[in-house]
Amino acid sequence: MDYKNHIKRAIDYIEENLKNEITIADCAKVSGYSNYHFIRVFKEATGLTPADYIRKRRLTEIVRNMRKGVPVCEIAFEYGFNSKENFTRAFFAEHHILPSEYKAALNSLKLYEPIIFEAEPFEVKPELTYLEPFELVVYKSDEDCPPKFWNKYNSRKWSKKLTGGKTCADFGVCVWNQNENKLDYFIGVRKSDALGDTGNTIELTVPGGLYAVFATPQSSHFDFINTIHRTWDYIYNEWLPNSGYEHTGGCEFETYIESSRTYSEKIYIPLKS
Repeated sequence: MDYKNHIKRAIDYIEENLKNEITIADCAKVSGYSNYHFIRVFKEATGLTPADYIRKRRLTEIVRNMRKGVPVCEIAFEYGFNSKENFTRAFFAEHHILPSEYKAALNSLKLYEPIIFEAEPFEVKPELTYLEPFELVVYKSDEDCPPKFWNKYNSRKWSKKLTGGKTCADFGVCVWNQNENKLDYFIGVRKSDALGDTGNTIELTVPGGLYAVFATPQSSHFDFINTIHRTWDYIYNEWLPNSGYEHTGGCEFETYIESSRTYSEKIYIPLKS
């Protein structure tokens, strides 16, 4: 379906009016659809309802201004939140941490830039390396997606809690849970660095062997999480099917030092040839 030009007009309209009232009827009108067809086509094109997209874009711009030091109440009101409470609820629903927690930590968040349909080509070339097995001390995620658990982990400084104040690399590990037929996700540090409070953690062994190591392209605070997701998509949809290697089925992991503010992490994929 050739809907991109029509939906792009709506997205442009939304961007021009993020600080104003935006109605579905107005978006549908500029895109050339009825209200019903606009909602359906917009979700098909973007994966989001128009209301969800508008909310995520407004929250992203508020975060951008928070980074500049603009008072939260002032900027939230400017983007259509009529009370601090309404903004706090929306922010927590999106990121699963409070605005005050984010403001104190300035951790990486999954943000939403304006959708661009004609994305530039994306490629990441891995290095192949052999790893010896190593042990981690980790928290098990209680969230439905890893970024929300990373928000908790980073904003509440659980890494420093585990290490007793030391700065070191954190590891996010995906492990297939055969009993429940789903992926479990864990975040923590190497066992040798876990010299602090390890309550509510478990020990996890990362198997040795051959790994493809992908460094995500250099990014910014605002696009870091999206770049990570784009790299994972590239690995599974482009690189693995054409690499001549197979995934072992074992755990895969990503590692990053949040306080480094380098906005590039490494992703490790276990391989068999």
